[in-house]
Amino acid sequence: MKKTLSLTSLILIASFSAAQAALPAGTAVKMKLETTLATFSSKAGDPFSARVTEPVILDGKTVIPIGTTVEGRVTKASEPRRIAGRPTIAIFPEHLVLPNGDRFMLNATLVDTNARHGSDVNPEGQFKGEGHDGKDLTEIGLGTGGGMLVGGLADGGKGFLIGGAVGATVTVTHWLSKHRSAMLPAGTELVMEISRPMTMTTVTTSGQ
Repeated sequence: MKKTLSLTSLILIASFSAAQAALPAGTAVKMKLETTLATFSSKAGDPFSARVTEPVILDGKTVIPIGTTVEGRVTKASEPRRIAGRPTIAIFPEHLVLPNGDRFMLNATLVDTNARHGSDVNPEGQFKGEGHDGKDLTEIGLGTGGGMLVGGLADGGKGFLIGGAVGATVTVTHWLSKHRSAMLPAGTELVMEISRPMTMTTVTTSGQ
């Protein structure tokens, strides 16, 4: 019986071998976010997780299977109150956890999401929410013009300048007080690219 078990073990060892797979920089990893991230509730240091939705294949072999977990943390979540500012969410993936429990350090950058409506991902890998739009600028213009009209009727030419300043101040204050938030809900599809070559161990059957 012992000899039979030993022979079986030798056959299994001969049939399976561990192979090193080096994923090149730029390899895309597609995943689905499992944690909702938002500028109004997330902060730097908060953890996030995502689940790989498409296998990463190298030389015909699966290196990162579907269901692999991506673990990381938020590095930035901001809602600037200024004309040129846009709400920003930045995340940093730290580990890949394969379905069998193996963990690998991950260095990757966010390059795309399926979020739309004025949002995008900048070259630094930061998710940028919708900024102030034409409606906001129109609101400022109407506020300034309205102030000029009221001031002019009250005090002639001088009132136009005073009224315009008051109207602009009130409108801009109201405008800047409005938060522009960015959010990546759970279920959002993310695409990350590996930033540096990544060596992983795969198990393959002999003859493949």
